[in-house]
Amino acid sequence: MSEPSPATRLDRLQRWTAERHALPPAAVTLELAAGDASFRRYYRLTLPGGTTRMLMDAPPEREDSHPFVTIARRWRAAGLPVPALHAVDLDAGFLELDDLGDTPLQACFQSSEHPETLAWHERALALLDALQNRAGPHDLPAYDAALLGRELDLFPDWCLGEWLGLAPPPGWAALRQALIDSALAQPMVTVHRDFDAMNLMVREGRLYLIDFQDAVAGPISYDLVSLLCGRYCRFAPERFAAWVETFRQRAVADGRLPSTLAPERFHEQVQAMAAQRALKVLGIFCRLTLRDGREGYLARLPHFLAHLEDSLAGLEGHDAFRAWLADTFRPALAARLAAGAAPA
Repeated sequence: MSEPSPATRLDRLQRWTAERHALPPAAVTLELAAGDASFRRYYRLTLPGGTTRMLMDAPPEREDSHPFVTIARRWRAAGLPVPALHAVDLDAGFLELDDLGDTPLQACFQSSEHPETLAWHERALALLDALQNRAGPHDLPAYDAALLGRELDLFPDWCLGEWLGLAPPPGWAALRQALIDSALAQPMVTVHRDFDAMNLMVREGRLYLIDFQDAVAGPISYDLVSLLCGRYCRFAPERFAAWVETFRQRAVADGRLPSTLAPERFHEQVQAMAAQRALKVLGIFCRLTLRDGREGYLARLPHFLAHLEDSLAGLEGHDAFRAWLADTFRPALAARLAAGAAPA
């Protein structure tokens, strides 16, 4: 069965919206606002009185919007800043949400050490505290060993095999298992799973959470790493360590972390989590390019390689893997980027 074209879905979305607001279809004004790495598309609806809403088009054969709806309702009831749901049609794959504007958090950044950039990260860290304290992880899928392993395997499968034509390096199996073990040793909390600046919207000076449909019950440090080792900033080791320690102290004070966990041990767990996420992102960005035909992701690979190198510098062992990164992977990555995106 053929899938509806974007034009057909847009026509259906316009009729659906018109019926909801008792308007003729010609009176419904929709403007493409954004697409993302999935098959979702977002349109801004302007109603006759000037009120705007955001419409999500998530083809049900491609995207399951049930988790988004369930989590949005639960988190909003917990007092978290998420968009309100004004209409939901899961069979059609259409949702009408609050319009949070066009300012993702990264639009507020200057350089990594600019006071405004640092201040916004402080606000985001406070929001992360609220998320972990107010939204319990019950009923969320588990960020278990199988899922952690599948994410790590994106690196050898897509970045090495499909794009660079390289075999898994010395020490890969040991590093993979060590990162999984470290993640599973952490307290489990609600994990947004992409708590990056692009998924934090700024509206009237307040941060709002979006794109939380992949939330899981997982390691307490994962979203911390997503924010501090994201795609827009790379902080000095001293700045990173200070934020991790401040987070640890707050988490101990409110019971998210046990007071018996040594600070050095938690900092090591954070570095291991940062390595896991960097490896996952290196693989995902290659898959988005090669399998899904998305543009712009390969240019970000050196940034996440730097994050990976930073995190491994804070971990004991894995000398063979670190040497391979420096001697083999980094030169191969640079050569492939210079040659273009074609697979090896």
